[in-house]
Order: sequence, then structure tokens, then C-alpha cells
Amino acid sequence: MVYESLPRTVRILLLGDPGVGKTSLILSLVTEEFTEHVPPKAEEITIPADVTPEQVPTNIVDICVAEQSLEQVAEEIEKAHVICIVFSVEKQETLSKIATYWLPFVRDNCPDDIRKPVILVGNKIDLIDYSVIDNIWDIAEEYPEVDRCIECSAKTLTNVSEMFYNAQKAVLHPISPIYSIEEQELTEKCKKALSRIFKICDLDGDGLLDDYEVTVFQRKCFDTPLQLQVLDEVKSVIAQNIAGGIENDCITIKGFIFLHCLFIQRGRNETTWTVLRKFGYDESLELTHSYLYANVKVPVGCTSELSYKGQQFLTQLFEKYDRDKDGMLNPTELKNVFSCCPRIPWHNLRYTVPTNDKGYLTLQGWMCRWTLMTLLDLQNTSAYLAYLGFNFLENESQKSAIHITREKKVDIAKKQSSRNVYQCHVIGPRSCGKTSICRSFLGIAHKKIKPHAHERGDGNTSDNCCINTVLVYGQEKYLVLKEIPITRVSDPLQPHEVNCDVACLVYDVAASRSFEYIARIYIKYFAESHIPVLIVGTRGEALPARQEYILQPEVFCGKYQLLPPQTFHVRENKHDVFVKLATMAAFPKHRHLKHFASLTGDNSSWWKAGIGVAAATVMGFMLIKIFSFQRR
Repeated sequence: MVYESLPRTVRILLLGDPGVGKTSLILSLVTEEFTEHVPPKAEEITIPADVTPEQVPTNIVDICVAEQSLEQVAEEIEKAHVICIVFSVEKQETLSKIATYWLPFVRDNCPDDIRKPVILVGNKIDLIDYSVIDNIWDIAEEYPEVDRCIECSAKTLTNVSEMFYNAQKAVLHPISPIYSIEEQELTEKCKKALSRIFKICDLDGDGLLDDYEVTVFQRKCFDTPLQLQVLDEVKSVIAQNIAGGIENDCITIKGFIFLHCLFIQRGRNETTWTVLRKFGYDESLELTHSYLYANVKVPVGCTSELSYKGQQFLTQLFEKYDRDKDGMLNPTELKNVFSCCPRIPWHNLRYTVPTNDKGYLTLQGWMCRWTLMTLLDLQNTSAYLAYLGFNFLENESQKSAIHITREKKVDIAKKQSSRNVYQCHVIGPRSCGKTSICRSFLGIAHKKIKPHAHERGDGNTSDNCCINTVLVYGQEKYLVLKEIPITRVSDPLQPHEVNCDVACLVYDVAASRSFEYIARIYIKYFAESHIPVLIVGTRGEALPARQEYILQPEVFCGKYQLLPPQTFHVRENKHDVFVKLATMAAFPKHRHLKHFASLTGDNSSWWKAGIGVAAATVMGFMLIKIFSFQRR
């Protein structure tokens, strides 16, 4: 069934046989008194928002079948948001026609697959001394669009205002998406939505809502505190009506769902809808697009990272679901984290981020994976933050969890980068050891290295990527290694394969034709660019072969003012290669050998270079201050 989106105004249409009191009900509402002489049809009435309980403008439309054609009535049905079918409780034939004529007529004239809510109204109860509600509900069971039934009297004003208020509620807080009248319980979609809400509000992840958690939920959903006495009464009602609803004086998920079922059964479906909408649900119980996807633009030359608030939220989430407190998320715990999401967003974690020997996510690996998704697929990060409750718990949109970096050209001009995440493209001919370098970055032993994710058809945006942290002059940075797949050496590189923060050109020192490929790649794509380049020779333990190229690697690097080739052996797992890559990305202006001439030795040289750059920056700042003071 499809439901219409929430309207800004409510249009109520009154249908029914002649003489049942449709016009009298409208006039009694407006004048607050009964009029003996009424016209055949009331003019359309608009009730301002400030005099309605729901603060929504309301139009009330009357129908006179003697004056209007069926086509005109059908047009009004299509325009209406809710339809009140009125009958006279003293005339059985008007009640019978609801099922035999009016409800089928309404269905036939609604747009495809849209069920407009219907209120069945028994008027003139002042003329009888019994109730016909039971007879009405028999009809309602056949037609799920019947929201509720109400008895009233236009003459005595009994339930007149309540009738129109309930018509408003049927539009603004529809019962059909959340409650099955036939089964007398919540719909499956409603249960699923409330289960997600429960898990988000369960701040400590123990499967229960204690008094503090219920109080937080109440304050954020309804902006009012919950008195302790009222909370005790609520828990008492749950305990008396459903087994397992209360545990250790806390509300279980079973009790939470029962409570909302009770609200609806008592006609307070607006309470449940207030909660659902607070957590992003629309009238079809789907999370809205605006709730899932924050309006964040990433300008050309900028990148997206997690802000401090985003990192803090994700760290707390990790700790919440790490039930055994071993500092890792095992498969069950990871599944529980994303139990309120459509699916787990990641695969092949073992070959993408740091894990333990069993492939379980550590906190470092957890933060690395979110960092990678934020960099490569910001929309997905935004959606999953929403699924996991960031909007509710932080009381603001996911935009506050995202940081957009400044343009890269500014970094180049300032000779250093303020980013925390850098992309390194690993480029080289087939079988030169690119995958070994990437896997070594994650600390995976050589014998455990398996084919790359793209060879197994993972299909994720992060295919061919791995990410880990690196210390750059004492600051933790994220370095993403993206392996560029090469099918044929004659294939040109695409712009997205070239554009990165630092390039790692890889060749096999033992293969005589290996270096030629990366030399040509460098000359064609990187020689005139601002992208720093580090050349790495794999199989460092092997006897180097003379390269069949006009320049040997050392001579080539000297000619183009690059650092000398760095040898890499997977069994030794030389971490300084990754430190150098990250440092070169952090200081993009220092891309040539003349800037990094002293950085070919141990890591202390890199540290000294960092001190030098920092000192130069401080000295420049002090000179500016001195000159500014002298001008004064």
C-alpha cells in the first residue's frame, strides 16, 4: 500500500446520503450551535492553523449529491486528504450503503495504489439510546483504509469537534502504516522501525532501557521531562500486560513495542508518529532522503574527512558494541552494530584495514574503515551515520560529523597540508609486487597474502584500497594505498588513476624490463605535476638486474631530482617507506630531491626536516609580527 506524503494543509471531505446531517455537522462546528434550517450544501470552510490542535490549516468540503454530478464528487475525492462518510444512526439503510456503495465508490476514485484514510461517522445519536459502533467495526474490518469510527450529534454538539480533530489526525498521524486493525497489533514495518529506535536509545548496549535512557528519549522526542512517578506507572502497565516487558526494572524491546501498541489502541497514534518522525521516518515508514543524506558539497580540489565529533561518535559506538571489552569487534558484535541498518556496508575487512590475526576489527581498523568510506563515498557515510542514530544522539545533522578540507592548491602554496587523510596511488607493471606492498602496510604476513579484493569481485567503492595510520612528525595521519590495476603496459592511465596526494611507482629490481614502465609513466604523467613521487623497488633481497632502459633507476632519480629508489622486501616490512609517502603527501611542495636531499637515511632525518619546516614557519611568523610592530 502507498501512502501520501504529509500535507501542509488538511482537506476534509464529507460524503453520505442526503439527510444524514453532513451540512449540520459543519455548521455546528463553526457556529457552536445547532441550526434547524440548513442549506442543501455548506460552502467550503477554511479553519486557520492557530485554532486547530495540530496547528495545520484545514479545509472542510461538503457534498450534495442532488446538486453535484458523480464526476464532481469524484474530483473532490481525489483532492481530499481524508474522507468522512456520514450516516444516520437511526436509519439502517444509510449504514448499509457505506459498505455497498460509498466505500467502493471512494476506492474506485482514489489514485492508483493510494488509500485515503476514511472516518465513519454515525450522526444523530441524540435520537437513540444505544450504540451502533459494533456494526460499524464489522465494516471497518473489510476496509483497512477505515481509520476509526465515531458517533456524534450535530444537534447536541456531542463529539462534533472530536470528529474533525480525528479526521485531522487520520491525515497527519495515519494508523494504517503503523497498526493492523485486523490483527490488532503493530505492522511489521512499524515493529522494525521501533526496534531500530530502541537500539539507538539503548546507550550502553545492554538490551534494556533504564530510567536514564528513557528520560533522554523522552526529552529529545517530546522536549519535556518525564516525572519519575509517571515512569513508574508506565513500567507498571507494561509489567501487568506483557510477560518479559520489564527486566531488572528496565524496559525491554518487547515492552517498548507493546507500549506503542497500547498508545495506538487508546487513540494516541500521534505519540508513536512523533517518535517515528524524530528518527527520520516518513508516512510509508521509510527513512527520508533528507534524513539520510546530509547536504554536504565537496568542492573540486577538496576532500572529506571525519570531524572530531564524528570520530567521537564512532569511538563511542565501537565501545558500546564491544560487549566483551577485548578492544575488538568479532563477527557477532559487528553484526549487532549494523543490525539497525539495511546491511553491513563493508566486506574484505582483513585486506582493507588493520585487524587482529582472526580478522576482527580493532578500534584502529574501525576508524580506518570509516575514514576510507568518508573519503571515497561520503553519501554512504552520511546514510550510515543516520541509520546508527547520529542525528538523534547528537541532536544535529550528519554535517557536523564531516570536515571538508581546504583546496589542495592552498596546501601547495603554503608548502604543507592540513589534511589528516592522504591518498597514495601504487602504480607499476603486473606482478611487480604492488599487492605485497599494500598488504604489508596492514601487517599481513607474506604467506597469508591472498588475491586482491578486485580479483574476487567485491564491487565496493573501496576496491583496490587499504588504509592504515602513519605518524608524520608525531601526528597521526591516515594513508590510503590504492593499487592501480594494469592490464597492458600500453594502456594509458585515466585522470582519476593519476590524481592523488602522492604516487608510489613500483618496479621489480630482479626483472630487467620492470623499471622501463614506471619511468615512462613518470615522464608522461608526473614530471610536470605537483604530485610527489617515490620510486620503490620490490624484492629487495634479490640480486638487482640491470634494467633495460636508457637510464638506471639511481641515475633516473638523480636526473629528475627524486629520492633514490627505496628497496622493499615484504619479509622485512619496512615501515619507513610508508612514513616517507605520508610525509611527502603532507608537504607537497617538497617534492624534489633538492628539498628532501637529507631524507634518504633513517627516520630521524625526516624528523629533523619536519623540525626545520616548522621552525621556518615560526620564524616567518615572528618576522611578520616584528615588521608589523615597527610600522606602528
